[in-house]
Amino acid sequence: MAQIIGIRDAQTTNNTTVYDPTCGSGSLLLKVGDEAHAKVTLYGQEKDADTSGLARMNMILHDNPTAMIKQGNTLANPLFTSDNGQLKTFDYVVANPPFSDKRWSTGIDPLNDPHQRFQHFGTPPAKQGDYAYLLHIVRSLKSTGKGACILPHGVLFRGNAEPDIRKNLIRKGYIKGIIGLPANLFYGTGIPACIIVIDKENAHTRKGIFMIDASSGYMKDGNKNRLRDMDIHQIVDVFNKRLEIAKYSRMVSVEQIEKNEFNLNIPRYIDSQQAEDIQDIEGHLKGSIPIADLDALQSYWEVCPQLRASLFKTNRPGYVDLAVSKQAIKSTIYEHPEFVSFIDSMNAVFADWRQRSSETLKSLQADCHPKTVIVELAEDLLAHYTGMPLIDKYDVYQHLMDYWAATMQDDCYLIAVDGLNAATYRIIEVKKNKEGKTVKEMDKGWTCDLVPKQLIVNRYFAAQQAAIREQQAELESVSAQITELEEEHGGEEGPFSELDKVNKANVTARLKEIKGDKESKEEMDALNAWLKLNLQEADLKKALKEAEAALDAITYAKYPALTEAETKTLVVEDKWLASIAAAVHGEMDRISQALTQRVKELAERYETQLPNLEQKVKNLTVKVEAHLAKMGFNV
Repeated sequence: MAQIIGIRDAQTTNNTTVYDPTCGSGSLLLKVGDEAHAKVTLYGQEKDADTSGLARMNMILHDNPTAMIKQGNTLANPLFTSDNGQLKTFDYVVANPPFSDKRWSTGIDPLNDPHQRFQHFGTPPAKQGDYAYLLHIVRSLKSTGKGACILPHGVLFRGNAEPDIRKNLIRKGYIKGIIGLPANLFYGTGIPACIIVIDKENAHTRKGIFMIDASSGYMKDGNKNRLRDMDIHQIVDVFNKRLEIAKYSRMVSVEQIEKNEFNLNIPRYIDSQQAEDIQDIEGHLKGSIPIADLDALQSYWEVCPQLRASLFKTNRPGYVDLAVSKQAIKSTIYEHPEFVSFIDSMNAVFADWRQRSSETLKSLQADCHPKTVIVELAEDLLAHYTGMPLIDKYDVYQHLMDYWAATMQDDCYLIAVDGLNAATYRIIEVKKNKEGKTVKEMDKGWTCDLVPKQLIVNRYFAAQQAAIREQQAELESVSAQITELEEEHGGEEGPFSELDKVNKANVTARLKEIKGDKESKEEMDALNAWLKLNLQEADLKKALKEAEAALDAITYAKYPALTEAETKTLVVEDKWLASIAAAVHGEMDRISQALTQRVKELAERYETQLPNLEQKVKNLTVKVEAHLAKMGFNV
């Protein structure tokens, strides 16, 4: 919400005020404060005594000790007032109040509210307090103030007294925008919510409300939904730039809203329904793929105009057939010169960003600011992929943000404290007794957070690693032979049937028992073969363990010898950018596979004509009836 109300780009000072009338533990206030360029002044009120205490503590912990947090019922007893007893007004107000508060009017007389919050707009319904909080926000804003409030989606269209409130707010021009959010986003409720953006500045000139339907942009997170970084960034970009995108956003005129009797339900103005995958009747009856289905893939044909002709051939007006076998669809696409050229061009796009980012990231020093690092890196990536065909820039952005959250963020904070220092440390496992006293410490090896040992191995000791992999493969082969031998001779009459358990001691003992027994030759051969493989396996395990220990030792010894340039290369190139590159290239693979899958799906959908299917059913029915007749059943 901080970016939507414009505080990031505003010329803020220490005198800029931010207020949250239902601040909870203060997280929303802190987020808005972090977006401002100056150290703005924070104000918050919270009804619950324990939670308000937690908010004060959070302010201190997050370097906002001067923030003013008060405890009390905001609607019944607002505690931020001016000298004349009227509500104090603020530059920015944000809130996530309780949804549909049924006790909002407890302790107040709305018709005689001393703060005149409801006088000009109307009194909210007795059992739904959503507009009570919104009107409190409106009253708490300066004449140029800006605010945002999260409310249930129902406030946009509910009846009772709410249509009049909506009408008065709209006619005043106070509602700048509405953003529809996914359902099941907040704890304690599964209903969909929305953000209502209030802006008093130049409200009298406002001729419309900018609406966004962001209800489908989310990911599942346990039993809740969660907005991804890409979803939030897209909302902010589209809202701040007033971008009109089909099925997602548009500016709705007040005139159109008036025609809908001030109903603000987003689906009335934005049709976000995805087009159905229509089944073509003629295609099913006569076979062949409808051209309309191919036209829906126009974004691919614009990039590879000749690829379409390589995949399809004309059958009759409006319909085409595959020009290649179904098995050859993927190879035809992936090996087509235009498609190869496209993939190469996209790889070059990433390589260009990678080179530029590498220089920036290698310059990181102690005292760098990780939040600034990721903002600059991510914004540059978004700008770099803007306008690129087929690939969605926000999907690429999300890959970067996922890696940032999983790994890169922690690395940057390590650098901010110690610089690019690849320091190793021992992993000590401590065991304690019931009284909590340490009884044993065990050394579990070593590690390095900034430069994992595998990066050192890959760059400097690849030959040793390759040799170990060969030993592992040989060991797996011998182990497989042992398993195969045990399965082959492990039956009730097999050579191993006399053994309680197949192991070296039992096999050796059994060989002594049957030594010289000519009738036990087959059993002896099998046991000797097993024993030979077992000895071979033991030798390989020993050699492998020694090789791994040797590799671990030389890897450990390499860390102190690393130069600054080598450390930068390991962290930036081998760790960060290599991981991001793999994710972005995976996105290109997904796009390529989507075309392959769709072409195959269309081919299979229309490859068999309906009359042929009907005849096949009839033929099978005759066969089934004949079989039933032979068994004495009359159909």
